[in-house]
Amino acid sequence: MRAVEITGGSGPAEALRLVDRPEPVAGPGQIRIRVRAAGVNRPDIFQRLGRYPPPPGASNILGLEVAGEVDQIGAGVTRWAVGDRVCALLGGGGYADCALVDARHALPVPDGLDFVQAAALPETVCTVFANVFESGALKAGETLLIHGATSGIGVTAIQMARAAGACVVATSRGADKADAARALGADLSLDALTDDLEGAIAAYGGVDVVLDMVGADYAALNQTALKPFGRWAVIATLSGARAEVDLARLMMKRIVLSGSTLRARPADEKARLIAAVETTVWPWVRAGLVRPPVETFPLEQASAAHFRLEAGGHVGKVVLTT
Repeated sequence: MRAVEITGGSGPAEALRLVDRPEPVAGPGQIRIRVRAAGVNRPDIFQRLGRYPPPPGASNILGLEVAGEVDQIGAGVTRWAVGDRVCALLGGGGYADCALVDARHALPVPDGLDFVQAAALPETVCTVFANVFESGALKAGETLLIHGATSGIGVTAIQMARAAGACVVATSRGADKADAARALGADLSLDALTDDLEGAIAAYGGVDVVLDMVGADYAALNQTALKPFGRWAVIATLSGARAEVDLARLMMKRIVLSGSTLRARPADEKARLIAAVETTVWPWVRAGLVRPPVETFPLEQASAAHFRLEAGGHVGKVVLTT
């Protein structure tokens, strides 16, 4: 099979190379997917840079989400059959023609959804669900603040929050991106480069939940923006991991601060999360309420896909096709 390997260097052009590898064989509890599309995510970039190694037992091939057909079934698997259309959450291995996955970490591709759209969902939807709806406990009628709102996570969070009956305040860099977030459903979309974020959010009435992918630069803003009993979920620290937190303000407002990662969670926990996503989010997907915008690159142009993601000009997801 073809697969994309990390061969050294830090830039995409020198670091990523298309190679031939033996096809993996499905073990007990696993399925093998004939990959038709694979999501590209920022953790892939961090792994390429040597900052985010795969967890023990995971493939060292990049790629945390795929969509395709089941073409091999391991012992003990009863839900799936050869030929089933699935998308799946991986610990690694997505940038390839075949990928192995714990059978419990796969989801059926809904009718009417193509493989490119399906590959854009597992990692992103699971991240949003775990942080916004589980840790963040977002409810209908509440307001979610999303930083980095035109990223793959951001656009998915906009759509999922709206599907759940919540309001959305979005921040993004540049007028074009602010317009894109608004078109995707944000009730208040702010340009982080020119708008008075603190003043605009205060005038809106504050927020109940923050989905924070920025980190240090927005820590003070988040503490101000959150209403009493607010929830602040940190999932990335692109502007830095060290921030000043006013503990007295957190106490007075009864704010809950949480942080999480997805990739290294135990297999049983991922299975629980996938099951919850299928129950709660998959009806929104089937109804067309969750459809992040997607840009595609062929597998052999994985380096170009990384360039695109790192440059930050995209809106939504970047997906490789096989």
